[in-house]
Amino acid sequence: MGTHTQGKPARKPKNPRARKPSRRIVDYPRHGRRGIRRWLPSWRQCLGSLTFLVTVLTCLFAFVYAWVDIPDENAAARREANVYYWADGTQMVSTGEVNRQNVRLSEIPDAVENAVIAAENDTFYSDSGVSPKGVARAAVNMVRGQETQGGSTITQQYVKNTYLSQDQTMTRKVKEFVIALKVDRKKSKREILQGYLNTSWFGRGAYGIEAAAHAYYGIPARQLDPSQGAALAALLKGAEQYDPSVSAVNHRRSEARWKWILDRQVRAGLMKAEVRGKFTTYPEPHKESRTTSLGGQTGYLVDVANQYIKQHTSLTDRDLARGGYKIHTTFDRTKVRRLKGAVERVLDRDIDPKKRAADKGVQVGAASVRPSDGAIVALYGGSDATKHFTNNADTSGVPVGSAFKPFVLASALEHGVGMSSGKAKGSSGGRGTPWQDVSARSSYDDSGVLREATAPTHAASIDTARPDSSRPTLGQALAKGGNATYVRLGKDVGWERVRRTAVASGLLEGSMARLERTFPIGTSTPSAIRMANAYGTFVNRGLRHDPYSVTKVVKNDETVDGLERPGVRRALDPDVADETVDGLERPGVRRALDPDVADEAADAMRGVGASSVGRPVVAGRTGDQDRLRSAWFTATTKELSTAVTMFRTTPGKPQLLPMSGVGGASSRHGNVFPVRIWQGYVKSAAGDGGRP
Repeated sequence: MGTHTQGKPARKPKNPRARKPSRRIVDYPRHGRRGIRRWLPSWRQCLGSLTFLVTVLTCLFAFVYAWVDIPDENAAARREANVYYWADGTQMVSTGEVNRQNVRLSEIPDAVENAVIAAENDTFYSDSGVSPKGVARAAVNMVRGQETQGGSTITQQYVKNTYLSQDQTMTRKVKEFVIALKVDRKKSKREILQGYLNTSWFGRGAYGIEAAAHAYYGIPARQLDPSQGAALAALLKGAEQYDPSVSAVNHRRSEARWKWILDRQVRAGLMKAEVRGKFTTYPEPHKESRTTSLGGQTGYLVDVANQYIKQHTSLTDRDLARGGYKIHTTFDRTKVRRLKGAVERVLDRDIDPKKRAADKGVQVGAASVRPSDGAIVALYGGSDATKHFTNNADTSGVPVGSAFKPFVLASALEHGVGMSSGKAKGSSGGRGTPWQDVSARSSYDDSGVLREATAPTHAASIDTARPDSSRPTLGQALAKGGNATYVRLGKDVGWERVRRTAVASGLLEGSMARLERTFPIGTSTPSAIRMANAYGTFVNRGLRHDPYSVTKVVKNDETVDGLERPGVRRALDPDVADETVDGLERPGVRRALDPDVADEAADAMRGVGASSVGRPVVAGRTGDQDRLRSAWFTATTKELSTAVTMFRTTPGKPQLLPMSGVGGASSRHGNVFPVRIWQGYVKSAAGDGGRP
């Protein structure tokens, strides 16, 4: 009997054909591991992945480095002029090449160099020309949809200024990084710093430190002191935010950065503490001026056009300064010439600073707007834009006086005063009913457009028939023009309602004065442009067109968006606008002016009737018995609305001087002169056989 094993089953023999499990190239998820360990890479896998990534990035960088060349510096740095055109399409002015004068680094004081280095890149002389952190930050910002700018070295900024576009894209950032590395190897640090200081944007149309020194301090760069150098270095962070002359906010921002730059130079060892202690007062720059190509009225026209472009498009001062734009304006060359001539004739004939001390500092501003669409066709901003840059046609700060009273009248009418039919809205008052109480409410939307008006309990006609001076009609109130009458009327209507009517008609909210007793008699300070535009609303039967000065901007055959013609808004009820115009046309209104002013105004009105300019003047108003420090005349036809203002200033001081005695005792505080300017303006057109 054979033997056998008990308790264990017999083992099957191995299959010689069976295969072992094959090994994967990348053991992931990891074989033979369970749970979370299956998904955790080994240290070998981590090291291998990192090595692979570094290798790929190195190869990619080597490829990009070899592929990206340094562009032609001169070709990339070239800038074009901006060309401005009159309304008829003819060229008005070419602003010329970029305002830049290259200087050697040896001509720039060391203190100015140190201020720029401290402000922009204190490791400039030791770095490799690039900031990896800046590129990384740009990548993160791009992913977030934010601007990619930030953290660039001086070398990178020089490369951007000289070789590349200003586009804030990741592609441009990568090119900037690579070119900066090559430039840093090819050029010395001194060459790079010189190029950066000659190409950087400082605002006021100035590229480079030399142009900036002239633009802000009227001296060459070699004469800049450490304090002025720090103030200019502050502009490199953004001239539009750090030019102290732009606004009070800009001034505070610029002064704070000026202090920071000086202190940073001490911390970086670029300035001794005792030298820093000498500079405790901020070096105030000069007021902005313009080159001779923008002399006369041209600079003011360009200024108004540029302001409009910046308000309605994405273009900035810096964009415009780079040039290459074709800017088509609404300005009429003939009307600008006639307006300028009318102002100069009056000033030459009637204003004599050598003879009368009261004639010193006299300034004039004027503007003409087309009521049918709001186009600004002419303006007078001052004697010369290169000598007196403040644009008197577009400035605030000059009280408008009695020229504001038609808005009080229109507001009273809007709230229920009777029309030419002789019946008051919602009342039984007939022609000549004295105004007693105006307590209605009008409804405006958020943009100041009239929605509806509700009649008051008591109302009055604008008729001038009643002779009762103690309870005048609105027509008598406008004719007599007394300030006390309008103070009372404004209070009865409601100061807030008067303000809404004025703003709805076209005046800016920011130009409105405080709502107090004197508000209805013209303490507000609108510009001549806005006054001309708002009076145009009256003759346009209550339809308001916002003023505009640019019809089209083109660059590289591409039209800039945002310059569509402003739409029309309903500001006043048509009957209210007509009644206001009717009141302004009445002889009693004109004869209620001071005697000399009345004669001038009446002659002007008769002189530009239907026989001379085709259409009679339908509305006009000037100051009467005003004691404010300004004189105004505003008149409008259906074709053209014009406002003229005169005031006195001392250069460098914002306060207005008294108008008493200007032009002699008979001028009635200068009130006759705006009328004479307007009269000369429209008569010059009549003499040429055309309309003003």
